Amino acid sequence: MARQRVGQRRGVQPRAPYRGPGWTRPPTLGVDVGGVIVALADRDEDTSFFGDRPLQTPAVAGVFDALAALTVQPFASRVHLVSKAGPKVAANTRAWLTHHDFFDRTGIPAANLHFVRERRDKAPVCQRFGITHFVDDRLDVLAYLEEVEHRYLFLGGTGARAPGERVPDWATAVDTWTHLLALLREA
Repeated sequence: MARQRVGQRRGVQPRAPYRGPGWTRPPTLGVDVGGVIVALADRDEDTSFFGDRPLQTPAVAGVFDALAALTVQPFASRVHLVSKAGPKVAANTRAWLTHHDFFDRTGIPAANLHFVRERRDKAPVCQRFGITHFVDDRLDVLAYLEEVEHRYLFLGGTGARAPGERVPDWATAVDTWTHLLALLREA
């Protein structure tokens, strides 16, 4: 027979945190890497993440300052990078982030970097970490994230471009980190 610890009542399960009416999840940000943090270059091998020198790929303009501000307010340390990548691209991504001192410059913990093999697999990651806001450059990815209340289609990672299709009501199109920062600070 198991011993009862002092102060414990028999047969009583520990109480789950309150999740009833009036409870809201703390704002938690999810951010894709390619096309949102790392700029995508089409045919220029020197600056393409998929070319011979991935570390030379530039960051999207304003990303470091914006994420550094957002890790303070309103998201505190609740910022996660969620990227679809196989082993080679994941290794390049880690190397790029290290090379650019990403975690020190933004204040995002390195443990908050998550890789998935399929784009749809970003949804369970968002669910596990309670992500309330997500930024991606692909509308098809945002469509999988039905439980994320605020979804942002980022258009500024490949230069100025318009979305290839109509942006649905459940997503907000943004073209710069300055614009996105203003929207997210209102969160």
